[in-house]
Amino acid sequence: MGNFTIGRRQLLGGTAALATVLAASACGMSGSGNKPSSQASVNPSAKLEGSIQFQTWSLKNEKFTPYFNKLVKSFEKEHPGTTIKWVDQPGEGYEEKVQQQATAGQLPDVINIPPNFAWQLLKANKVMDLKKADAAAINTYIKGGIDAYTYDGYDGVYGYPWYLGTDLNWWNTEAFEKYGLDPKKLPTTLDELYAQAITMAEKSHGTMPLISIAPALGDLAAQGVKVYKDGKFTFNTDQAVEIIQKYVELYAKKAMPPEVLQNNYLGNSKLFLQGKVAWTTGSASFPVDLKKSAPKLLPHVAMTTRIGVPPLFVQGICVSADSKNPNLALAFAQYVTNNANQVDFVKLAQGFLPGTKEANENTDSFTSVISDPQMKKAAEALADEMKSAKIGEPMAYTDAMKAYVGQQISSAMRGDISAKDALDRAVKYCNPRHQVIFLLAPPCCGTSRIVVRSPTSPKDCAP
Repeated sequence: MGNFTIGRRQLLGGTAALATVLAASACGMSGSGNKPSSQASVNPSAKLEGSIQFQTWSLKNEKFTPYFNKLVKSFEKEHPGTTIKWVDQPGEGYEEKVQQQATAGQLPDVINIPPNFAWQLLKANKVMDLKKADAAAINTYIKGGIDAYTYDGYDGVYGYPWYLGTDLNWWNTEAFEKYGLDPKKLPTTLDELYAQAITMAEKSHGTMPLISIAPALGDLAAQGVKVYKDGKFTFNTDQAVEIIQKYVELYAKKAMPPEVLQNNYLGNSKLFLQGKVAWTTGSASFPVDLKKSAPKLLPHVAMTTRIGVPPLFVQGICVSADSKNPNLALAFAQYVTNNANQVDFVKLAQGFLPGTKEANENTDSFTSVISDPQMKKAAEALADEMKSAKIGEPMAYTDAMKAYVGQQISSAMRGDISAKDALDRAVKYCNPRHQVIFLLAPPCCGTSRIVVRSPTSPKDCAP
């Protein structure tokens, strides 16, 4: 895997398999499954000795293996008498692997898992409260990343943010000029986006849509809708109805491609690269995709920051609550995610961002190695967005819920039901099922960009 890619689905979406197994076997694990059991006491100042196991997810390859070998050796040199056993699990089947490890009581001491995995393991009392273990360390990481590992009903932090992502707007300025819009006045609000989408639809006679994706729960959250509160889904508000109604109108006026509501829809990113739509979202590495797939389009593409709250995609490092060597496990987790090591990591994983405050306030520390000027500019813009980026879709939002909500919104856009009825039905469906839990699909190889909308995801792949 030469590229480092994590699709949104990998970062925050997935299936219910792990949760189902954990729930079924919770009685065989320590704790009640509702609140974390008492974890082994940790002394951050204690002498470090002994051995632990460190597990990553689909990161053993020619690009990253040298990095991890050096990381382990450096730590062991700093702390004589310690041994770090690094293992890496392949992308495919990682969910099942973590499931097996958790149910067998064999979770690695330090493990690379995204927030959704951590949430499931927390319900089985399997991850350490890092705030309780060493509250001072928490302050070194960005707020959005820490919030991603903070869960309703639990007064703690259960993972260190390691590498993160968000995305930007990418616009086809040639299409704006051709259809009577000013490419120097690109949309910065939803109202501007809607208005310009209507204009482009009218001027192009429906041949060049500006908006080419149906709204999802994350899109509502990005506009300030409280989608989940106090253990319940709450996204059927007047504000949410108003947003969905806008999409109803856009679809009726042919300001969106008709196939956007079909199962075989290619997605706005692919259509953008084909020159068939005028707007998409993508990470800092999107210029690389343009050079590869649409070099003639590249000079006519402009970048802006996201409208509303930027989505947050997160991979992190957690510590097993059952570690036999909690002092060493905690120290190594902090070492993996300290500023210097995070900077070195994202220098390799270009297009991603470190999880520390210091690095994001000093973007040149990791963007200086990016040779492509557009990609470098985009990475700097992403770091600025990271100040406000949040995970939009709650952990309780399963694939089944997502499918049902999507169906209801599609029905509204077709005019079969009202926007209000669509959201009311969706909330009614989701709430009795919000205890059904899910995890993410694994990272895999592919192009280096973050692309989609799943329980808070990056698209199809990882490092």
